[in-house]
Amino acid sequence: MATTTTESVTTAGSRRRGGAAPRLQAGRGAGRTGLRTGRNRVDPLFLVFLIPTLLLFTLAITLPAVMGIVLSFTDSVGFGDFRFIGLTNYVAVFSDPAILQAYLFTIGFSLVTVLVVNALAFLLAIALTSKIRGKIALRAVFVLPMVISGIVIAYVFSFLFANSLPALATTLGFAPLEQSILANPDLAWVAVVVVTAWQAIPSTLLIYIAGVLSIPAEVYEASALDGASAWRQLVSITAPLTAGYILINLIIGFKNFLNSYDIIVGLTDGGPGTSTTSVAMSIFKGFNGGDYAYQMANATIFFVIAVVIAVIQLRATRGKAAL
Repeated sequence: MATTTTESVTTAGSRRRGGAAPRLQAGRGAGRTGLRTGRNRVDPLFLVFLIPTLLLFTLAITLPAVMGIVLSFTDSVGFGDFRFIGLTNYVAVFSDPAILQAYLFTIGFSLVTVLVVNALAFLLAIALTSKIRGKIALRAVFVLPMVISGIVIAYVFSFLFANSLPALATTLGFAPLEQSILANPDLAWVAVVVVTAWQAIPSTLLIYIAGVLSIPAEVYEASALDGASAWRQLVSITAPLTAGYILINLIIGFKNFLNSYDIIVGLTDGGPGTSTTSVAMSIFKGFNGGDYAYQMANATIFFVIAVVIAVIQLRATRGKAAL
């Protein structure tokens, strides 16, 4: 009798446990389903902002770009009838001395400018984060060129290079600068670099200031106790710990300088001759000169170069803790 009673109790308990388990599993499954449904739900307000933005971007950027790439394989002048001519425009671009000169100038100018800008901005960041009086006010002063239009800056410096600088050089008896460097094919690019760097330094400076301020003060204090000089701290602490910022500034700056247009137009308009004509200028002038399809091929090649640089930038900055 005792055995029978024990078996009955065990069986009843098993039934109770067995009956509860499906309900518990069902409850868990329902909970997961409910969470999954809520997670995949899209807020209508998000679509209200997203859809108009996508439409505007498609109509203003994507569609014209696709049409331009298609027309680069034609003989179109920008309007009217046209016919497809295959890769003729691309072959002509690679064999055009004027286009090749524009690419050489643009790449050389970008390399020199990005080095000048980053070197000066980095040194200024070190100075403006050190223990000096009025550093907040000085930061504001150095940032001012960033908010001024490039074409306005170009016209101001054009007057300085054409009038003030030659007058000063004449007074000092410095013959090489007694004539405007903007009229010298060998020196005009220097003026373009100086003015472009003057405008570009502030934005680069802000990034470097953020990088230097992110370094804990304890690191410098410990190195000072070990007898490290200011130069040793710069080389062994500041530079390595801001390497991510340096890399980002170099790549972004180079990519931006490739698109330089307004400052060059205001300073030299591509001259003397074609010595300071950038790729962007050659493309724009071609559009106005009836070489629409030809310059669209040039623009497509330039676009591919920009995409390659963007991919390099993403790969180089991936995993960087700097930003």
